[in-house]
Amino acid sequence: MAQKVEVKDLLEAGVHFGHLTRKWNPNMAPYIYMERNGIHVINLYKTVAKLDEANEALKKIAASGRKILFVATKKQAKDIVAEKVAKVNMPYITERWPGGMLTNFVTIRKAVKKMAAIDRMKKDGTFLTLSKKERLQVDRLRAKLDKNLGSISEMTRLPGALFVVDTMREHIAVKEALKLNIPIFAMVDTNSDPREIDYLIPSNDDASKSIEIIMQQVTDAVAEGLSDRKSEKQADKEGADADAKKQEAPAKKKEAPAPVAEKVVEAAPEVVEEVAPVVEETPATPEVVEEVAVAAEAPVVEEKKEKAPAKKEKAKADDLTKVEGVGPKAAEALVNAGLESFAKLAEADSDKIKEILTEASSRMAHLDPTSWPKQAQMAADGKWDELKEWQDNVKGGVE
Repeated sequence: MAQKVEVKDLLEAGVHFGHLTRKWNPNMAPYIYMERNGIHVINLYKTVAKLDEANEALKKIAASGRKILFVATKKQAKDIVAEKVAKVNMPYITERWPGGMLTNFVTIRKAVKKMAAIDRMKKDGTFLTLSKKERLQVDRLRAKLDKNLGSISEMTRLPGALFVVDTMREHIAVKEALKLNIPIFAMVDTNSDPREIDYLIPSNDDASKSIEIIMQQVTDAVAEGLSDRKSEKQADKEGADADAKKQEAPAKKKEAPAPVAEKVVEAAPEVVEEVAPVVEETPATPEVVEEVAVAAEAPVVEEKKEKAPAKKEKAKADDLTKVEGVGPKAAEALVNAGLESFAKLAEADSDKIKEILTEASSRMAHLDPTSWPKQAQMAADGKWDELKEWQDNVKGGVE
């Protein structure tokens, strides 16, 4: 398990330094400890609590197999984010944010496929048949695409979450994620608006040391989630192999029934004496036991149940975040309302789902669950390829 960060470590990294008091956003007041020399100081105890909450949610998303897109285009953050995120094999944007990256994802995928097509041309020799000028133009195009989209080349669908460093600078990315109901995680400074963020981490988003310590904790949580997913897959594979071996093994012969005498009450010795000759001559079958017991008018003792049957464990809820538009908080609200499986969600009415989300939190009132039952039905039927294709073609899970 990742080592929990201490307040002392955050203090040494300068995470507590906010912006000038005249630049503050009043909505950040709950996370500000004090004002000193015209600068706001962030409450690090709240930073630790919010960081733990965000890490737990990121761990669950990573364990579900969804991608987390990291965005940091400012100079002091881009190299740190690229280095840390590359280790956990997650997509990231450290150059200019391409407008429509999320809301127009189909077009972005076309650009990525174009980059792959150029690579194929170089492998099969087609590239060499072009003129010198054309080769130069293709190389320039490939370099440009790789610079802007190289890190997201393996992201074939919309991400499960968005992590942002400095929401003021990356406001376009935040707006696109809000439009598509993608959960937003962010380092939020005292000059930013925390109301748009699902999981905020109050912290200094300008100092490289501050960014590095927060990113280290976040990527460790993601790596832990990926490790849990890997071990779960391994366990499932071993269980499947064990079941296959059991089916191949020959069925064991059924054991002979227990002797009749053990079922007769020892509390009536005179009855046992009368019954004994009959038992010796008669084969031990259930019918004989019943006849002997009735004839002797001896009560047959039922075996006492050692323990009351244990209550069945509650069935594990399906990972509803695989439905496009359902974030961790929305999934939790649906499970609490009894819609813990894809099958139940598929049967639910979209108006009822909307009502559940609104009651759970006013911040989820903007979500549009119109397509959720349809997606849940595909998931319940095991049509994962069809669901993935549908999600890739439909923007944000909204038809």
